[in-house]
Amino acid sequence: MRHLILTVSLFAVSAGAVAAKPPLRDVAQIDQAVFDVAVADQIRKKCPDIAPRVVKALSLYRATRKHARELGYTDDEIEAYGDSDAEKARMRAKGEAYLRANGVVTSDPQSYCALGRKEIQKASRIGSLLREK
Repeated sequence: MRHLILTVSLFAVSAGAVAAKPPLRDVAQIDQAVFDVAVADQIRKKCPDIAPRVVKALSLYRATRKHARELGYTDDEIEAYGDSDAEKARMRAKGEAYLRANGVVTSDPQSYCALGRKEIQKASRIGSLLREK
């Protein structure tokens, strides 16, 4: 009987831990992937000499969704994170800070190009989502 109570208690604690998932913004691997795509998207939109690597971006998108599902997040939770105005604003602010810290001047498209080329040269994940035209 004691063994049964211990087993049930451990199961309940484990189930509670699984149910208490952190918000997706707090899952570093997921949040960083979204950030990298957002920065690459800004670079490719603002720099006339850089284009997106669409297949790479779609692959990263699918892999990130798959990883979130493997962590126990539902499609609705994933969509809510992606559609959240608060998360979009947070990501925008984080991206703008990164761009500024890396020498981007919003009124200068060539500063976006310089960062894009730097990311491509570094072979960073941001750079892997971009290509020079």
